Amino acid sequence: MVTELDLGVGDGRTLHVYDTGADGGRDRLAVFWHHGTPNIGAPPKPLFPAADRLGIRWVSYDRPGYGGSTPDRGRDVASAAACVSAVADALGIDRFAVMGHSGGAPHALACGALLPGRVLGVVGVAGLAPFGADGLDWFAGMSASGVASLRAAVEGRASKETYEASAAYDPDMFSPADHAALAGGWSWFGEVVGPAVEAGTGGLIDDDLAFVAPWGFDPAQVAAPVLLSHGDLDRVVPSSHGRWLARHCPSAELRLSPEDGHISILDSAVAALEWLRSRIG
Repeated sequence: MVTELDLGVGDGRTLHVYDTGADGGRDRLAVFWHHGTPNIGAPPKPLFPAADRLGIRWVSYDRPGYGGSTPDRGRDVASAAACVSAVADALGIDRFAVMGHSGGAPHALACGALLPGRVLGVVGVAGLAPFGADGLDWFAGMSASGVASLRAAVEGRASKETYEASAAYDPDMFSPADHAALAGGWSWFGEVVGPAVEAGTGGLIDDDLAFVAPWGFDPAQVAAPVLLSHGDLDRVVPSSHGRWLARHCPSAELRLSPEDGHISILDSAVAALEWLRSRIG
């Protein structure tokens, strides 16, 4: 069962929070789920059976500007650490793990870097590396629509808003394996993408602006164990990003899947949860 609540975090802002441990699950390992772009923060329903087996409690929230969370214009990736800390404090959670997919993966790394006394482990699935990362051709291998979208963000908010006003869904950004996953076990994305953009594209725009700006932390700061999973057929975030992160996170283990893309790589998430449990106990 997922309990939802609204948490005030100052300046009149609210975070909309999700928790699967409100009813009898408080003794489980809390794992904060960081959602992709654009999604709302509902925890990943396809992973609920594995989480129950492994004794995992999902906690998550809509990033500012999505769903029920107040926008925070100009937020950076590092701001996720303050959000997670506030939610954890409100729920009485001292230490926890973090897991993010796609646009959520950099936010999970932010928590690992900036909350070293609290984060026990980090899982990043199909996540971006920092924009302008030394030795990485950041756009290489992205779909044409992905390049256009993120280059618009590089040009600033006005350019990004103009781009999103006429942007259309591009099925070519996904591999055949991704389309199969979206039609099958990961059709769940239909439940979290639509609600994320019902009120507009503000959350998506803020995410993309944050990705191409300074993140506010260095991935090398993460001391907790890190698992990075990436598909070699990913056209949204090319696997070169995962390789770069693995080289620059001293505690990282990289798992590459030659047959997977941006969505189908989530089929490896059960193994990632098992990895978390093996590292944390």
